[in-house]
Amino acid sequence: MSDSADKTNIPANFLRTIVSDDLASGKHRAIVTRFPPEPNGYLHIGHAKSICLNFGLARDFGGRCHLRFDDTNPAKEDVEYTESIKESVHWLGFDWGDHLYYASNYFDQLYEWAEFLIKGGKAYVDDQAAEEIRANRGSLTEPGKESPYRSRSAEENLDLFRRMRGGEFPDGAKVLRARIDMASPNINLRDPVIYRIIHASHPHTGDKWCIYPMYDFAHGQSDAIEGITHSICTLEFEDHKPLYEWFLENLPVPAKPRQYEFARLNLSYTVMSKRKLLQLVQDRDVSGWDDPRMPTLVGLRRRGYTPESIRSFCDTIGVGRSDSWIDMSILEESVRADLNERAPRAMAVLRPLKLVIENYAEGVVESFTVANHPQKPELGSRQVPFSRELWIENDDFMEEPVKGFKRLSPGMEVRLRNAYIIKCIGAVKDDKGEIREIRCTYDPETKSGMPGSERKVKGVIHWVSASHALSAEVRLYDRLFSVPSPAGDDWKALINLAAIEILPDCKLEQSLGDAAPEERFQFERNGYFCADRHDSMPGKPVFNRTVTLRDSWLKSPS
Repeated sequence: MSDSADKTNIPANFLRTIVSDDLASGKHRAIVTRFPPEPNGYLHIGHAKSICLNFGLARDFGGRCHLRFDDTNPAKEDVEYTESIKESVHWLGFDWGDHLYYASNYFDQLYEWAEFLIKGGKAYVDDQAAEEIRANRGSLTEPGKESPYRSRSAEENLDLFRRMRGGEFPDGAKVLRARIDMASPNINLRDPVIYRIIHASHPHTGDKWCIYPMYDFAHGQSDAIEGITHSICTLEFEDHKPLYEWFLENLPVPAKPRQYEFARLNLSYTVMSKRKLLQLVQDRDVSGWDDPRMPTLVGLRRRGYTPESIRSFCDTIGVGRSDSWIDMSILEESVRADLNERAPRAMAVLRPLKLVIENYAEGVVESFTVANHPQKPELGSRQVPFSRELWIENDDFMEEPVKGFKRLSPGMEVRLRNAYIIKCIGAVKDDKGEIREIRCTYDPETKSGMPGSERKVKGVIHWVSASHALSAEVRLYDRLFSVPSPAGDDWKALINLAAIEILPDCKLEQSLGDAAPEERFQFERNGYFCADRHDSMPGKPVFNRTVTLRDSWLKSPS
């Protein structure tokens, strides 16, 4: 995490105001925030908002941010998820320093506090099955029903709880519940479960425990142990806040953090539920968590998104208190703006069609000096070979042009980018009548950059020398779903089947053979592309389309 930041460029929000006021009033000498992911899946773009918020507040106000894993359910956790989360946070540009923690670090203390509640008559062991507990919680209009085991003595509860810890009972046989108020209008206060039995080995604690605390019991107390000043979470936890505060008030905790809620990120044309993302992976609707169609950070990274573009996106959407939907186009525009500045240009023909210049001598090769970025001379230039036979885009030729078509057709002239003006004189077809080759002539007086080359034509197309072209696989990615809000039981039926198209034999500038994994380019007229970080090899890159040059969904009927 950067040591300093230009605060004048940081958008204001209600959380920044709270932190600023708390520091100004002396309530806190320094702020301490935390990002507390569960290691049961890969981080997605919604988590990026929380990461940028928590680490950003700590950075901008001279505090610190902890990375703490909420590893309270070993049945769903994996070291793979833990490592991927750490890698993604670092990739986004943030660092927790020495402040990496796990809720499991505090299992001994949490257990002691559970016994503290039991001894004080504020917790009891319940033998009801999970379905019974759920059914007896009541509703928003009806109070819950007290458990028949609610009146057990502290001594009996303590004995049963210690036997739970000792492994005497199977999963689901008993739970520990806080004794609060079964008639509370807030259902979260109706004797919530705080410990359950799970006979599963834990990635950190091994087989030491067979009972594990619930999130609501572990979270606030972990905040207190670490001295968190501002516990920032999404609005879905707003109704849990009274419970968060009840535990802090009824336990001998070393500090009393305050919880604040902000609106989570809802992004169109995708899903943000880890359960649904896991289902997509398990059902093989995608190739994995890092499939470039996925909204996961590893997926976005593989697709070619930059950490800078994601941080810019999070700044753009801001932090508020009202749930709303953010259109995917805003995320896409963030990466367009970033890559427009940083990505060198190159020519790549995705759907190749052969073009032969009849009056250009066979065997002759010219070399054109081409800028790597038209607005950034510091990025240098490259040599691009030119010869009699070229590859052009298939849709840059139309035998019977429609109104407004400005590219190649019989008798029409276009400029080959950075080269000459050519004129189409015909097309060669195969036995089925399909066009296989375009025949043209060139005007040698129109070489780009030379005196007398200023003659104007309406169209400009890109090209690659056929004898120098690099053949490569290019994958065209688009939005994962075909509708903005994929919901309902049949949500998977709304997957966009056109969200991936694999082009196995594209023709690229030869220089692109040296592209390093994750190196990004603008393929002129086609969009922004990234060398795949896993499948690319030296001399044989595979490119993923990050985003088109313009929003192709702008006029979508959906």
